[in-house]
Amino acid sequence: MLQELFVAASSGDVARIEALLAAGADHAAADEAGETALMHAAHNGHVAAVAALIAAGADVNAKSPQGWTALAKAAYNGDTERGYVEVLEVLHEAGASLDERIFFGITPLMLAAGGGDAAVVEWLINAGADVLATNEGGRTARLMANDKFYVDVINLLTEAERQLGVSEDGSCSSTKSVVKPQVVNLMKPTTH
Repeated sequence: MLQELFVAASSGDVARIEALLAAGADHAAADEAGETALMHAAHNGHVAAVAALIAAGADVNAKSPQGWTALAKAAYNGDTERGYVEVLEVLHEAGASLDERIFFGITPLMLAAGGGDAAVVEWLINAGADVLATNEGGRTARLMANDKFYVDVINLLTEAERQLGVSEDGSCSSTKSVVKPQVVNLMKPTTH
């Protein structure tokens, strides 16, 4: 029954997913690679299947042994070399982390940038993904896009970094700094 659930999720067959879940299939079960039905649906861009699995209680932040999450799977599908903004939206609204790291410290934004998917990169930036995050090798999403000359993606990430006060050479500008709300609260005068 579980294999049927993974096939239904991969193909986006919502009616079959719901029937299998009603018959007792475990939405939290993982396949031999450690991936859940939600990861299969997200990887293939099936919005309705993702929504059905979430409604059934699927954990949007479950991780495979390699660290893959449903959101990372939706951010970049190596088979199609694209991601799925609509799936990202559903997962994020359900509480999926934008910056959960997979192998080598890679984030979903890095996956999308390295794949050249400007629409996914733009959505992740606007949703609040950390554009300054580095992987275990010290590389950012922009550096990954630079490797493959994805100009649209490079421009999006450069602008996002600029808005955070980072110059094109990677240094912070003196005219604008990133201050976390916690620091601002500590700096506020207190009244007694």
